[in-house]
Amino acid sequence: MELFSLKIYPTKFEEVKLIEPRVFEDSRGFFMESFNEQTFEKCGIKYGFIQDNHSLSCDAGVLRGLHYQLDPKAQTKLVRVISGAIFDVVVDIRKSSSTFGEWYGVILSESNKRQLLVPKGFAHGFCTLVSNTQVIYKVDEYYSPEHDRGIMWNDPNIGIEWPVSNPQLSAKDEKHPLLQDAEINFI
Repeated sequence: MELFSLKIYPTKFEEVKLIEPRVFEDSRGFFMESFNEQTFEKCGIKYGFIQDNHSLSCDAGVLRGLHYQLDPKAQTKLVRVISGAIFDVVVDIRKSSSTFGEWYGVILSESNKRQLLVPKGFAHGFCTLVSNTQVIYKVDEYYSPEHDRGIMWNDPNIGIEWPVSNPQLSAKDEKHPLLQDAEINFI
């Protein structure tokens, strides 16, 4: 569906949106609106984003995730890559959902300029595909250490097909529980 200056593609999950902004290119380079509150609202995407986060991963094969925050501090994220490329993944962690424990993955890159909307009730993670990858994402809730949780990146019951078998992980991400043992309060 193309509305205004955005194309919105359906994903495996009705709530998760793949967004492609309209890009105007010429000999000088390009221009695009990566976020316009009015345009997003007209497309049915209405979140009160309050913070932008920016990460740099120096090497290919860096895996960050799978992360989420418990309610009432859960976060919706709007994720995009400004340099490099990632394999971006969401996992449905809403206990009463018919797709609980299922995943969806997509490549986001500086060249395709696509963005992924990750609503509350989904764990999120990504793996860098090239060195010096920079990811920025908007969130609609502040970071809350006491609500911060995660799921093991290679949980066999989820079965994510990551592009690496031995990723670089943070000490925190190495210790996340399996989905079946994770604390989740999304219905």
